[in-house]
Amino acid sequence: MNQEELKKILPHRDNMLLIDEAELRDGVAYGKKTIRPDEWFLQGHFPGNPVVPGVILCEILGQSTCVLLSETAEGNATPYFTGLDKVRFKNSVHPGDVLETECTLLKHKGPFYWASGKGFVNGKLCVSAEFSFALIKE
Repeated sequence: MNQEELKKILPHRDNMLLIDEAELRDGVAYGKKTIRPDEWFLQGHFPGNPVVPGVILCEILGQSTCVLLSETAEGNATPYFTGLDKVRFKNSVHPGDVLETECTLLKHKGPFYWASGKGFVNGKLCVSAEFSFALIKE
């Protein structure tokens, strides 16, 4: 899926649609984000040594996971983070890096979904987390 296809399943637009592409293979969501030097979230984080903020890495994992939710979501429900657990930052992500994500659903009950995700640059683990969502009909 490219960004235009992702817009059909994600409510994010403009600067907040963070993933460039995603695909679903064998129940696993794979996403990619190329970090450009002019990204809004790098401005001031940190001057002379730009590093992608951890919260942005978590959002990229969450958006990648939504590819999995698109198959199970009913109607036009919006995914909202409800929790982040076991978040670990192993290596920093910088401009020019391509962050590749791998996300799986762990379980779901009603509108709540639990997932795990990892983000890699050149095969090196940068972020891992478990998180939950609620799919809310607007």
